[in-house]
Amino acid sequence: MRIGIGLPAAVPGTPGTAIGDWAAVGEQQGFDSLAVLDRLVYDNLDPLVALAAAAARTERVELLTTILGVPFRHSALVLAKQLASIDQLSGGRLTAGLALGGWPEDYEASGTPLASRGAAFEDMLITMRRAWSGGISGAAGPLPALAPGRPSVLLGAILPAGFRRAATYGEGWVAPFFGHQLLVDGIAAIRRAWADAGRPGRPRVVVARYFCLGSSADQVADDYLRHYYGHEHFATARADTLTSPERLHEEISRVAEAGCDDLLLFPCAGDLEQVAMLAQALHPTPAFA
Repeated sequence: MRIGIGLPAAVPGTPGTAIGDWAAVGEQQGFDSLAVLDRLVYDNLDPLVALAAAAARTERVELLTTILGVPFRHSALVLAKQLASIDQLSGGRLTAGLALGGWPEDYEASGTPLASRGAAFEDMLITMRRAWSGGISGAAGPLPALAPGRPSVLLGAILPAGFRRAATYGEGWVAPFFGHQLLVDGIAAIRRAWADAGRPGRPRVVVARYFCLGSSADQVADDYLRHYYGHEHFATARADTLTSPERLHEEISRVAEAGCDDLLLFPCAGDLEQVAMLAQALHPTPAFA
């Protein structure tokens, strides 16, 4: 199982200039990927800007959006060109984790209706695929055509229609950040949808968990998750947050046994020392070796 680390682009108080250093150290410490999450109405960096900064400071590590909300961005072509640009800047290292986006305020603020977002999402996916294959041209020629299958696309989903969409338009599934039974049931659902769609092999399954290490890890995690999720979802998010090496190892075993291909560990703190502490905690595990 591959293990990646999230960028602290959504951790309040983290300077934007820290993103490049975090990415460089993450690659040096041996993580397989660097990931970024997405909110619109929140005090985070734009995820595509953050990944561009990470691309400039790294050479081999995979770059993921997990996940990027699509329908409220409106223009499929603009988004396709942004993602294609990051893929080219990074030398073909982008994996685009895409989804509807689960925050109603993002839709309200962007003037996007919730009611038709599923159909809009599918239309945008089709247009982006067409753009990446060189199928959209203007007077000066096509948008930049990428290598076949670039960038790789994973889709987030929790409902049957979403799993069907993932099996039709993506290479795998991005699971929610918490809820082990949700993960187990989702893996079964995406594999059924994959088989129903006649796809060969198995879909890639990526899951994320929050982590924080150090002497004040529990308090820092509490403060961050309350800020990010509010009181309504705090307890659910906190239950699967990893604040000790012991819990980290337990969760690695648990998600690997469930059938995950990747575990992404997102920070609750933006201190650069979190990268080294996580690498040190992971080092003895076979999954990371």
